[in-house]
Amino acid sequence: MVFMDEYDVIVVGAGHAGCEAGLAAARMGKKTLILSINLESVAQLFCNPSVGGTGKGHLVREIDALGGEMGINIDKTFIQSKMLNTAKGPAVHSLRAQADKVQYHTEMKRTLERQENLDLKQGEVIDILTDDTGKVSGVLTRTNTFYKAKAVIIATGTFLRGKIFIGETAFESGPNGLSPSVDLADRLREKGLPLRRFKTGTPARALGSSLDYTKMTEQKGSEKIVPFSFLNDNLEKEQISCYLTYTNEETHRVIRQNFHRSALFGGLIEGIGPRYCPSIEDKINRFADKERHQLFIEPEGLSTDEVYIQGMSSSLPEDVQLEFYKTIQGLENLKIVRPAYAIEYDCIDSLDLKLNLENRQIENLFCAGQFNGSSGYEEAAAQGLMAGINAVLKIDGKEPFILDRSEAYIGVLIDDLITKGTNEPYRIMTSRAEYRLVLRQDNADLRLTQKGYDLGLVDENRYRRYLEKMKHVEAELARLRNKTVSPEEVNDFLAAVGTSPIRARTSLAELLKRPQVTYESISQIDDDTRPVLTEHEIAQIEVQIKYEGYIAKQLAQIERFKKLENKALPQTLDYSKVEGLRIEAMQKLNACKPLSVGQASRISGVSPADINVLLIYLEKKRRGERE
Repeated sequence: MVFMDEYDVIVVGAGHAGCEAGLAAARMGKKTLILSINLESVAQLFCNPSVGGTGKGHLVREIDALGGEMGINIDKTFIQSKMLNTAKGPAVHSLRAQADKVQYHTEMKRTLERQENLDLKQGEVIDILTDDTGKVSGVLTRTNTFYKAKAVIIATGTFLRGKIFIGETAFESGPNGLSPSVDLADRLREKGLPLRRFKTGTPARALGSSLDYTKMTEQKGSEKIVPFSFLNDNLEKEQISCYLTYTNEETHRVIRQNFHRSALFGGLIEGIGPRYCPSIEDKINRFADKERHQLFIEPEGLSTDEVYIQGMSSSLPEDVQLEFYKTIQGLENLKIVRPAYAIEYDCIDSLDLKLNLENRQIENLFCAGQFNGSSGYEEAAAQGLMAGINAVLKIDGKEPFILDRSEAYIGVLIDDLITKGTNEPYRIMTSRAEYRLVLRQDNADLRLTQKGYDLGLVDENRYRRYLEKMKHVEAELARLRNKTVSPEEVNDFLAAVGTSPIRARTSLAELLKRPQVTYESISQIDDDTRPVLTEHEIAQIEVQIKYEGYIAKQLAQIERFKKLENKALPQTLDYSKVEGLRIEAMQKLNACKPLSVGQASRISGVSPADINVLLIYLEKKRRGERE
């Protein structure tokens, strides 16, 4: 064993989780090393060439508000931007952007290389080393090189004992033909970490020039580009179109005839796949009554003719893939550049982690991303950021940084993984957030930037912009609520926009609550004292006024939620000693060691009756201490 260097934090893996973890630790002042099997895998978009989407866009905005990099990087490298769910309320509006795959990787790698306190190196970690007390002491690489560390973050993505399946063929591999990490998986098992097998997949990539786009429906980006990063007010860029087409009965017939050749149905795959992103053969099997499934043709970048066939991942053989793809309108002459495949990999049972993403068994070992059982770039990046923050705080002997479910989608994501666990690759969705009207993507900076600044992740420029935005929004809200107009001044305008007249003086804020009235449109009845505001500020003002009543109700719900979250449970408590708890609840509580009654209430197998027992126990304990 050759000693090479000493670091505060070492990150194993340079995917989306690894990049955010390494940047967070370095920006908080710690000497940090990111090790990757292959530097070509840095921030690679191995599957869909996009960032954001329903629920996921919220995560990217929150990462950005805390001082992370994903939002900044996609703003630099997107080729199409679209706001989803605009026909619904603002709670579920979600930004999604198609990325230039090569540029996204290149820009993030350049950011890592230029970051102070951060080293990026190519090297395969084959073991996590610990000292006599069981605390992390460093990592060992394939070249028998030892790097000493105070904390280690595992962010291995789908590389850990990765195995690719294409029809009857299976071979050890990481994504996109890169080398897998086998020895590290074996060492982690030897250390007693509860690893499991999950599975995901990706569609074929085709040559764009072999497709007939005239037979498909063009999908353009949003006319008005909304940035991911709160540092960007306006972005102008020529956008590339995507295209929509559909499978048909002939497609389904070809796939059904070859079910027996699919690795999924042939019994080769043991890992559990993602429920919300199934393979095409799984879709046709599970939804046999559906006559067609939609597919999106998405360009992989400006420097390549490769396109991604979204909605059609598969583990069928290459000859079958070519046959069923060619049954689809516009794909009759398709040329496959890279075949679709399924990939199986090791990940940890997330119930073995604390809320700060530290492993329960090995002190100062943190875990992030798909290694924790999640799916998606955004979920990975969010966990990477939190693992990096908490690794630094643990080294410094400070309290962990934990976001609860009422503060951020990041809090929902981590609480779900750690408290409820997951039996399949976990995907964030707006429906998972109980307080989604408050956790909107438009106010992520107002919720989280102060926290990021206190941690040392948000720089002075971003913090100044945040304070200015707060000041401008509050001042304009007050002006709109205080300024009134008469029926004579506004009824013609109200008739023109299709809403009822007023009969007495009314504030501009009250008028703005009407669905037909926008902040921009009331400029016709507002005087010249209107301030010059950014798009971010205008969006915030409109939402706060239009949904004021609903937001107030949700804030009241959050207050009730906080009462249970603030009732702390002792980490040394042996729940088998608490009278009245059911056996299952005792076992689950002792395994999870929840921080609060609120967290305990979300553990599968802990009933409302068990929560009442805990509340009685805490009250008796409080009275005893007082006496």
